[in-house]
Amino acid sequence: MKDAHGRQVTGRISWRRFAALSVPALACTAALGIALSNGALAASFAVSGQQFKVSADRLTGDGFAQYGSVDANARGDLLPVAVTAIKSAELHSLCQSVVTHLPVIGDISLNLSAGTGKTPVKADDLFVDATQLSGNASFHRIEIGRDASTLTKGPDGAQGLQDLFAQQADDVAIDHLRQTAWATNAGTFRLSGLSMKVSKGKKECF
Repeated sequence: MKDAHGRQVTGRISWRRFAALSVPALACTAALGIALSNGALAASFAVSGQQFKVSADRLTGDGFAQYGSVDANARGDLLPVAVTAIKSAELHSLCQSVVTHLPVIGDISLNLSAGTGKTPVKADDLFVDATQLSGNASFHRIEIGRDASTLTKGPDGAQGLQDLFAQQADDVAIDHLRQTAWATNAGTFRLSGLSMKVSKGKKECF
């Protein structure tokens, strides 16, 4: 690269360009910090450094809301999530798994299953802070693109920050649910036929 006089220039920083790129990033970080201090973020606790997987043959729920937010870990790192909030939910054949890698021992898997019989898992005021979700979903009276701060159909407190994208519906049904998450909160969580196993090796729900 040469300057206006034809001399070679190396290592020069465009401070105007640097400022143009840095200011929005700093503003975003500051906004997230303010939101964190005001308790406007997703989980009400510091999340662990491990995500877990959840699967179910079928989930049905009344009062559905979904919006973007951020979790925080014990180090203060901010982790973007999609919050799925449901007033009352039922899950058939629930599986939850998390894999921990330990020195010398290797991978250790914790697996939980419930709702595999006639009685499904039931949850009220359910909040899931997810990074991935898939399945076959259907909704009734869905509103897509609603301001996250104005959501009304989900549980109490199921609202995001103003001007952020969100959606809500009267009810939701998801077949073959597959989800990866940082955290789950619920007012009540009833697990029929609960079974928990710890085993060596990597054994996940999906």
